[in-house]
Amino acid sequence: MTDAAEPWRDPSLPVADRVADLIARMTVEEKAGQLSSFWAMTAAAGAPVAPMEDDSGEDAPALDELAKHGLGQLTRVFGTAPVSPADGVARLRDLQEQISAASRFGLPAIVHEECLTGFMTWRATVFPSPPAWGASFDAELIEEMAAAIGANMRRLGVHQGLAPVLDVARDPRWGRTEECVAEDPYLVGVIGTAYVRGLERSGIVATLKHFAGYSSSRGARNMAPAAMGPRELADVVMEPFVLALREGGARSVMPSYTDMDGVPATADERLLTGLLRDTLGFTGTVVADYFGVSFLQSRHGIAGSRAEAGAAALRAGLDVELPTTRCYGEPLVAAVRGGAVPEDLLDRAAARVLTMKAELGLLDGGWRAELDEAERFAATAEPEALLDPPEHRRLARRLAEESVVLLANDGVLPLRGGRDGGLPLRARRIALAGPLADDPLAMTGCYSFPNHVGPQHPEAPPGVHVPSLAEALRAEMPDADIKVELSSLLVEQDSDIAAAVRAAQEAEVCVLALGDRAGLFGRGTSGEGCDTASLALPGRQRELAEAVLATGTPTVIVLISGRPYAMGGLAERAGAVVQAFFPGEEGGPAIAGILSGRAEPSGRLPMNLPRHADDPAGGHLRSRMEGPHDWSTVDPTPLYPFGHGLTWTGFSYDELRVDPAAPTDGVVHISLTVTNTGDRAGTEVVQLYLSDPVASVVRPARWLAGWARVRLEPGRSARVEFEVHADRTSFTGPAMRRIVEPGVIEVAVGGSSADEDLVLRGAFTLEGPVREPGDDRVLTVPVHIAQL
Repeated sequence: MTDAAEPWRDPSLPVADRVADLIARMTVEEKAGQLSSFWAMTAAAGAPVAPMEDDSGEDAPALDELAKHGLGQLTRVFGTAPVSPADGVARLRDLQEQISAASRFGLPAIVHEECLTGFMTWRATVFPSPPAWGASFDAELIEEMAAAIGANMRRLGVHQGLAPVLDVARDPRWGRTEECVAEDPYLVGVIGTAYVRGLERSGIVATLKHFAGYSSSRGARNMAPAAMGPRELADVVMEPFVLALREGGARSVMPSYTDMDGVPATADERLLTGLLRDTLGFTGTVVADYFGVSFLQSRHGIAGSRAEAGAAALRAGLDVELPTTRCYGEPLVAAVRGGAVPEDLLDRAAARVLTMKAELGLLDGGWRAELDEAERFAATAEPEALLDPPEHRRLARRLAEESVVLLANDGVLPLRGGRDGGLPLRARRIALAGPLADDPLAMTGCYSFPNHVGPQHPEAPPGVHVPSLAEALRAEMPDADIKVELSSLLVEQDSDIAAAVRAAQEAEVCVLALGDRAGLFGRGTSGEGCDTASLALPGRQRELAEAVLATGTPTVIVLISGRPYAMGGLAERAGAVVQAFFPGEEGGPAIAGILSGRAEPSGRLPMNLPRHADDPAGGHLRSRMEGPHDWSTVDPTPLYPFGHGLTWTGFSYDELRVDPAAPTDGVVHISLTVTNTGDRAGTEVVQLYLSDPVASVVRPARWLAGWARVRLEPGRSARVEFEVHADRTSFTGPAMRRIVEPGVIEVAVGGSSADEDLVLRGAFTLEGPVREPGDDRVLTVPVHIAQL
């Protein structure tokens, strides 16, 4: 052990000085140790640690072998198997003590966990999935959710969370669309940055992923090469990362599995060093996606050995190999000692890891007290009350309700009459049919503990109560006669269709629950590795819907899914259509509340919903030539556009005011009045879109520049003002530099991105020279709301 008086131990000294002192004392092996990780596959205190295999089939080193030179990270102590908080903390203490005792400097490891839809551990709250965040258009609520997630992680001794996902949805056939916030980079950036703020202010290091271009893979296939030009990379893919780094303060980044133009992100020096660090100024750690370094050898084929894969990743700027050590560790040490890898690259990465450890207090020797506090916290209450407390369930319910999108309604909804959703029931006999009618796991995404880890542990109970739609609807409307008819997810049996038809014929209203079941690598219809060739509903779900609609019974189609599905021909015949994107453990009650009328629908589509199963992908950021025109027989117009969503009331827009001109470094004020014209309170999402009719490169026909969630009582109005800096019109110009061009910018305001919903239109002129915004480029549009 070292002398406590050594400078690197002194928290009063600048972090850089402490790290430099420690690096100077370390051997090559010890510096490499800080870049390594270990996956504790068993979580019970005192249990032996099993090695983890990647797709090479080779075992990872055991903990005692790794820890003798120090260890950078511990992988998912809480999120690998069902473990109570108390047992997880005991296991964590045991591991940290082993790591500290084994190495010369006595340093513990950084502990990371997954946290996309909540702390991904047994008995913790399962929040709605990222598309639901986007559908809410509520950044403040997302920040509140992330802070709640991070607080519980930090209390149990976790330091880093592997979230949020900032991939812009490009083709919803991609299985990981359920991890994407939206198809619009500004919405992804603002919502994702809010998540980062919440996580970071709770003391958890946020990890931005997947950097960059993962969702742009060819054919929407997981891990396929990304096909895009440098302008799309800069103006679409990178924008959420820029916002989350500069305004969110994220301290870690995870590269993508994909390659762009033949270079895997994990080994792309231009991406991980040139763009991320030199251009964007990032100073935190870059951590590998699981087995991403090994894949340079086993899948991408750009390395012939573990040492070559490790050297390529280190040279590119990747600091920590996750989830366990295979290509770093001994192979990397041998490469450095043999002269194949410069030692200063090892120093660079080790310094970044140690800087983070210093920021987390792990160089100070106080981490044992932190674990003491974690043990006290874990002993304060039953696990359910600890990790899934009532306040978290209320937060999950609120977000779920805000995220449900009412796509269509001919008056069949709400199922209860009355302005407050109270009595009387409009229909007493209700048929609830379909594959997701009584499936609790239909509410949760791939990166929730029940779907991600639960299938490997069928002996363990779910951990949290997730009401199914049937349970929630019965609780919501106890005076209704609700008959439930189930089918398998893919509706393989003719008898299932016949039973649903009979139930619909005997009912006054039918609720038909369709959509996805999340899973990993083919174990679901949505999730990582669950890509699809078509946006048709899974299996025979469309056939089921056609048969039920043919009965003539008013039918509400409820889609619970990780991606949008083609609904042309069904939506037009249904009495109502409701979309929920894996709304979490409180999703059932949230949907039931919308159906009954107790809750108001205020969600808006975060991505287009197609008319046909084979409609072109690409989202609403289409150029004029990508939209419908006379030179093609293919019409890409969606059935329901980005930003679409109905409420129980109606809204009107008027009194648009737009500053006529501003310099190319100035601000334009755009304001309008929105009025609730109905007889119920409601929330309108006022959306501002801009267009550049003449530019030096092809631009989207329009892009989202800002929005405002405005809740209004019947007959009331509000004045909404957007402050649009000229930087929000910037783009990557012909010389591949970001520019603001002078000229006319068109303005459209309304309730969705569709032409017919953009009811107010105007324009302003940017005057002056072409300008190149710098690192202080304005990234967001402030919004001011004044109730009238």
